[in-house]
Amino acid sequence: MLTRRRLLSAIATLTLAASAGVAHGQDTLRAVTDATFPPMEFVRDGKRTGFDIELVEALGQAMGKKVEWIDVDFKGLIPAVLADRADIAVSAIYITDERRKVVDFTDSYYAGGLVVLTKKDGPIKSLKDLEGKSVSVQVGTKSVNFLKEQFPNVKRVEVEKNQEMFNLVQIGRADAAVTGKPAAKLFAQSTKDLTVLDEQITTEDYGIAVSKNTPKLTQSLNVALKTIKQNGTYDKIVAKWFEAPAQ
Repeated sequence: MLTRRRLLSAIATLTLAASAGVAHGQDTLRAVTDATFPPMEFVRDGKRTGFDIELVEALGQAMGKKVEWIDVDFKGLIPAVLADRADIAVSAIYITDERRKVVDFTDSYYAGGLVVLTKKDGPIKSLKDLEGKSVSVQVGTKSVNFLKEQFPNVKRVEVEKNQEMFNLVQIGRADAAVTGKPAAKLFAQSTKDLTVLDEQITTEDYGIAVSKNTPKLTQSLNVALKTIKQNGTYDKIVAKWFEAPAQ
């Protein structure tokens, strides 16, 4: 009799635990990020902020979920999802075929890639205008090889830091800078005389990584993404982090 009671008690305990797990999944979205990449995600005044952070919070609201943030180094983001320590990973992660082998991705929520930063009143209005111009790039980045291969007549000015690259454009020692879209947009937002060309050099889509074991979650995130795009929330977040005029 005692053994049977213990067995029933154990079954009840497991049932409650399973129910609690389902409840947790229903009202909480565990998100891992590496908050060291402004303007996508970073820490300001001790709090996480940035484009990705606000985007996921908006998605969570549309889904009726509270977002629980977990900080992980970039290399540990996808492993955290695979180990079920998180439901999603969001941290300016490019959607690639290699990553698709181990995780699913939502629809792209932002198109990154290489862009041209230049003066609003300068001579560069399109990519073809780079020919023969002075263009600053950061040493060791994708920009360097791209210019070598696609624009061999460009006068490359290679520098060590992003800030140096942008400064050369501001003071007129370079006609343009070629760099990643988020960084270029953020810098252009901070000044009144610089702009980022609409025509991108390369396009690499950002997506939210989700376990292949939770296809319904991926679907729900995609529905939520469409919802915030339709109701204007997405455009407001983009405007805040990439399009806001200089103060």
